[in-house]
Amino acid sequence: MFHLYVVRVPNRDEVMGKLNADGIGAQIHYPVPIHLQGAFQHLGQGPGSFPVAEQAAREILSLPIYPEITADQQARVVDSLRRAIG
Repeated sequence: MFHLYVVRVPNRDEVMGKLNADGIGAQIHYPVPIHLQGAFQHLGQGPGSFPVAEQAAREILSLPIYPEITADQQARVVDSLRRAIG
């Protein structure tokens, strides 16, 4: 069973806005990479230390997923995502 269904899109905020406007509950679950979290500041790894992780944090988006999601609902999410991406 999946906990999150994450996709990566370069224009994440725009895509999320379009999905949300279409009634799709897309969210950002992990907006800050671990090395930039307050609990790890003492390690001295600031912005730029892990550029791939930082880029991923700017691009990942969680799509709706839960045990009761139907095939029709999944298709609606996919169709909406395709339109949002263009």
